[in-house]
Amino acid sequence: MRIAFYAPLKSPDHPVPSGDRQMARMLIEALRLSGHDVQIASTLRAFSREASDAAFLDLRKQADAEIVRLSRTWAKDGPPDAWFCYHPYYKAPDLLGPALAAEFAIPYLTAESSYSSRRNEGAWKLAQDAVADGVGRAAVNICFTERDRRGLEEAIPDGRYAMLAPFIDVGQFQGTPKAKSGDARLIAVAMMRPGDKMDSYRMLAAALRLVVDIPWTLTIVGDGPSRAAVQETFARLPARRLDWAGENAPETVADLLFGSDLYVWPGFGEAYGLSYLEAQAAGLPVVAQATAGVPEVVRNGETGLLTAAGDANAFAEAIRRLLGDAALRAELGNRARRFVLEERSLMAATRRLEAIFTAFARRSG
Repeated sequence: MRIAFYAPLKSPDHPVPSGDRQMARMLIEALRLSGHDVQIASTLRAFSREASDAAFLDLRKQADAEIVRLSRTWAKDGPPDAWFCYHPYYKAPDLLGPALAAEFAIPYLTAESSYSSRRNEGAWKLAQDAVADGVGRAAVNICFTERDRRGLEEAIPDGRYAMLAPFIDVGQFQGTPKAKSGDARLIAVAMMRPGDKMDSYRMLAAALRLVVDIPWTLTIVGDGPSRAAVQETFARLPARRLDWAGENAPETVADLLFGSDLYVWPGFGEAYGLSYLEAQAAGLPVVAQATAGVPEVVRNGETGLLTAAGDANAFAEAIRRLLGDAALRAELGNRARRFVLEERSLMAATRRLEAIFTAFARRSG
């Protein structure tokens, strides 16, 4: 199939790295591995940071102009066989695909759509209604977490839904985990920005202060506008315990993970967290919170330990338990690696995605 791919939040070609961009690129790769011809239909960023009727109407005007452009192109060159939208939600609705799919009678599909009932009033409602309209029209909405699926089904019960578990390209994690020596090395990989990421850094620092009596070092991989605030948050910990690695290329991050013993990241507000999958692919058990979408990528008691949301003491005790039990750490790490390599790889996702297309998109076409 010829597939028009669109990500209203951030185009796969966007210069700033993020989990959204990474997942968009991996979805494109999975579709191409199945033999589909995937082209980015538009780079229009339909993102609003703040609720505003005026901002939404301006986006709608931009979208209308883009619809005209694509309609003319497709009328001349022929339309694609399907429109695939990644991650439409109230701050970044798909204002292009539903109209174009209807005009050219092609299947409309979404992946990682989300619906927040709290956004049904006020200035977000226009965007939220656009998301709901697209979900209702879609041949299928591919959900990455049960949490998102439940939210969509409650809001749009007549929609069509299918599950695709979060996944990563495991190519950089095919090597053999390295033998470790010396103090246990903890690692966290995350952008430094306000909001949930900053909350996670604060909780991590608070938990580590509770286990400063045992030997460990922490490698922090990431950068961003809140770097100074993050460093201040960790200021009460001994400087020799901290390795500020900054932003790194994916292959370097993989090497850092392979050289570590334990992945520690609270995960406030994580949709799921691809970094958890990468850490597990490198053979690391995870300590995180049982919150948001984290349980979709970390199996509590099997590939890591999940603690109650907001409980820094419990988070610290989970770290203490794994640092004090090398056998348990190795057992969870081995299970974590098998889990990702066997169940959450790009190839596993490719097979599942093709099954979804066969069941929904091809039939609709």
